[in-house]
Amino acid sequence: MVTPAKSLSAAATQIRRDVVGMCHKAKASHVGSCLSCIEILTVLYLDKVMRFDTKKPLWENRDYFILSKGHASAALYAALAHAGFFPASRLDSYYQNESSLPGHPTKGCVPGVEVSTGSLGHGLGLGCGIATAIKLDGGKNRVFVLLSDGELDEGSVWEAVLFSGAKKLDNLVAIVDYNKIQSFGSVEEILPLEPIEEKFRAFGWETARLDGNSLEALLGLFSSGFMKSGKPKVVIADTVKGKGVSYMEGRLEWHYKYPSDAEYAKAMEELV
Repeated sequence: MVTPAKSLSAAATQIRRDVVGMCHKAKASHVGSCLSCIEILTVLYLDKVMRFDTKKPLWENRDYFILSKGHASAALYAALAHAGFFPASRLDSYYQNESSLPGHPTKGCVPGVEVSTGSLGHGLGLGCGIATAIKLDGGKNRVFVLLSDGELDEGSVWEAVLFSGAKKLDNLVAIVDYNKIQSFGSVEEILPLEPIEEKFRAFGWETARLDGNSLEALLGLFSSGFMKSGKPKVVIADTVKGKGVSYMEGRLEWHYKYPSDAEYAKAMEELV
């Protein structure tokens, strides 16, 4: 019997291959940050957790997705391509001159990109605004925001957390890609976040914590009663930076490095 997780596993592997290839060709940074969130994006887009219409990206009943950690744009573009927003062949132009796939997601350049991101700490606030507008209009759309753990160091994030809880924005779902490594070191060294769940709960959020690189865990959560809570929801997704490529996993340098020819070949051998 083929389980939903098994059916998505091959897609997640291909998205990883695409991401490594994109970063290798473009000599672009942040491959490690992309690889930590692949399962999250795979479930959201390919298991259709989110409502969307690839033929009508601005469909009025769609759910909204905001990649607050905009430096992981290659992962989002690959997921959008596999979901059918545009041909996968377009991924070859990532981060090239005059490409419509820039280094950070840019509204108007790519179908499926709702807001421009890249300056960290603003995605959740944008999500709050969209979620509030939906509520005022009587809509049923939901807003999903994927954040990095490093941007939780920013006060603007916690302003948005406070606002969302106070206004009971139950149509807002935040997902923290908690890979434990940020720009210049580990989260624990720079600014510890624990107890992270208690912090969100204190601001009126429903919380869940899981293995963010487990398709089974993600599928189970997004089909559970957690999604029906009358509060804003946050998923603390424990992930591994560089997940899927042995020499990248848990390594700070892959926040910045791009794969050499030999490293690219090694990654392709592993990602099967």
